[in-house]
Amino acid sequence: VKCATWALDHNVGVVISNGQIDKGILNIIDGKKVGTFFTNTPTQTLPVDVQALKARDGSRLLQKLTTEQRKIIINKMASNLVEYSKDILQANKHDLEEATKEGLKTSLLGRLGLSEKKLKTLSIGLQQIAEKTNVLGQIVRQTRLADGLMLKQITAPIGVLLVIFESRPDSLPQIAALSICSGNGLLLKGGSEAKYSNEILTKLMQDALEPFVPRDTIALISTREQVADLLQLGKYIDLVIPRGSNELVRTVQKQSVQIPVLGHAEGICHVFIDKDADLDMALRIVRDSKCDYPSACNAMETLLVHKDLIRTSFFESLIDLFRAEKVKVYSGPRLSALLAFPPPPANSLRIEYGDLQCCIEVVDDVNDAIEHINKFSSNHTDSIVTENKYTANEFITNIDSACVFHNVSTRFSDGYRFGLGAEVGISTGRIHARGPVGVEGLLTTKWIVQGNGDVAADFTEGRRRFIHESINPRQSNVS
Repeated sequence: VKCATWALDHNVGVVISNGQIDKGILNIIDGKKVGTFFTNTPTQTLPVDVQALKARDGSRLLQKLTTEQRKIIINKMASNLVEYSKDILQANKHDLEEATKEGLKTSLLGRLGLSEKKLKTLSIGLQQIAEKTNVLGQIVRQTRLADGLMLKQITAPIGVLLVIFESRPDSLPQIAALSICSGNGLLLKGGSEAKYSNEILTKLMQDALEPFVPRDTIALISTREQVADLLQLGKYIDLVIPRGSNELVRTVQKQSVQIPVLGHAEGICHVFIDKDADLDMALRIVRDSKCDYPSACNAMETLLVHKDLIRTSFFESLIDLFRAEKVKVYSGPRLSALLAFPPPPANSLRIEYGDLQCCIEVVDDVNDAIEHINKFSSNHTDSIVTENKYTANEFITNIDSACVFHNVSTRFSDGYRFGLGAEVGISTGRIHARGPVGVEGLLTTKWIVQGNGDVAADFTEGRRRFIHESINPRQSNVS
């Protein structure tokens, strides 16, 4: 302790730890809370368990608000994005300058940037969410168990959400609005590259909460170490939603032992051009799927082409399109075997490029395309271009992905475009929510039984009998 004190006097932090702990030094360097930390740096944030508890308390207060009050909060969030757009863009400019100096990848820079147009689109999306604030307390199922004994299953908030996202500060207002709409408390952890953007956006979202609920109902987590601590707080946090790289999602899934994780690790999306496709339509869909926003998780990464379309003028047009759009093309093994001078081979048929790059591969027919996609896709979004209804139906029925499209760009896999207002993320899992997760995906249910002194013994001893009469649920809010 004397040595640590001396070191502090010379501006050096010290950790004292038990030397017999396995990998003790490595764990300390990784930021794990091992031993005693001596530092002169003042603590500027609340302990993570306190932040989580405050978000829990805020969630319970949100549930007490009327539909109209939650609507007012979200509409204020929406108007703040436009009213303070100059401040937001100034903070975002700071982030972009810092990220450029640090050499952030071009694809991540694209996700990091904000604009007046993006902010206006975000504001419109939040206004759409505000129209859905009647989602709490809706009757999902209603059953008359016996005379005078009624059972209801109603929608309810999940509780407290921990959302971890990278690069995209535009997702923060969407997530905040969806959380308020569904009555959930919210802890946010954005990437360090979006530090200034996330800070001002969080402040504007918190400003909208007052005077209805405490500002701490939404909180921004500042360090990666805090996230590791939060992932151990299954008592306070009910759902973790990671939005970002494959590495991020898998790290969260590994660390979150007690808390369920909703999300997708990769966005390996396919477009299959069938021999019966409208070829002009196919070119438009391919261009939009790959080039509209290459870094998005719903951008096309692999293009499958029916074998009958190879060595045709259409295939030449396809290559010309990619050349004009400056898309770097890689060839799958079958395409490489068919062409005398093929593009460079793809390192893998399971790559999320996240940039102006893609792979082209050849398939024999729709069944071959289905087999390929189910083997190599990430079960995110896959699309077929064809005028043959039977072929389209085969594709739609047998592709095992969250979103399956016919004659539509993969870029439509989006909460805003689905009319959900916005999305908290896209889930490729099979439990609870799948595909773009809007406000409905942030709800659970609870059971309500209303009676008049009813006891189970009356039924087990034969004095009363169950009716179990199903009643059509009334779309009324009982909160």
